[in-house]
Amino acid sequence: MPRPFRFGVNLNAAAPTDAWRAKCRQAEELGYDVILIPDHLGKPSPFPALVAAAAVTERPRVGTFVLNAGFWNPTLLAREVATTDALTGGRLELGLGAGYVKAEHDKAGLPFGLPGERVDHLRHTVEELERLLTSDEHQPQPTQKPRVPLLIGGNGNRMLELAAEHADIAAFAGAALVPGSTDGQVTPATAEELDERVARYLRMAEARKEPAELNLLIQSVVVTDDREAVAAPFLRRIPNLTLEQALELPIVLIGTVDEIVAQALERRERYGFTYLTVLEGSMEAFAPIMEKLRGR
Repeated sequence: MPRPFRFGVNLNAAAPTDAWRAKCRQAEELGYDVILIPDHLGKPSPFPALVAAAAVTERPRVGTFVLNAGFWNPTLLAREVATTDALTGGRLELGLGAGYVKAEHDKAGLPFGLPGERVDHLRHTVEELERLLTSDEHQPQPTQKPRVPLLIGGNGNRMLELAAEHADIAAFAGAALVPGSTDGQVTPATAEELDERVARYLRMAEARKEPAELNLLIQSVVVTDDREAVAAPFLRRIPNLTLEQALELPIVLIGTVDEIVAQALERRERYGFTYLTVLEGSMEAFAPIMEKLRGR
């Protein structure tokens, strides 16, 4: 039997105290299982935002989606993770990635490095966090044992390998960085390209004792009776994409509520995705889809 669905929302817009609390409460009321925060300059600082989210909610877990490992020293990060897990009552899920926006590193005065160097740093971070946070001697101690659940998000072969080895949740972006982009511009993966990425990950993960949960980040949810009109702009942005391929892009959900429910079920059947994350702009639009998928 497949895992039951879980649903997360990535809150990526800063807000004053009352507005932040209100949208966290709204996420809980709409039925989201996880409230998530990204790690970009110009966005809320992840750990304080998660502590604030947990303080005004009861049911949802909270998580980073995802931390840019290049911004963090592993020893200092271990302190932040343990403290945040304790202050959120053991509700933290730690999401990590290698980082992909060169302009942010430049602005922060941090080295960006080659892709392989960034993955090396992420691997070191993952291994150090596991060593530190599973030690009885580390202070402060996280609440969750044996460790805070780990999500690793990425697209390249070495990222998939790292997720297969260490992650409780393997997150697929469903998109790739545009070559030469310094500001994080990405292009969506076609359904067939994502088939290949997931299949490669599953081969790498064959030796796992327990399968990881598979996550997909949905970039846009549009409830409409005219799917073709909504998908048409993708044809101008992505060369050689057909209208049929645009409608099948894994990271967008377009159609009536019932059509989108069917698309989510198809993504679970085809790829194994049972944990779907939407962006803040789609939080309300996705709510009736979640309601119909709950328990299926």
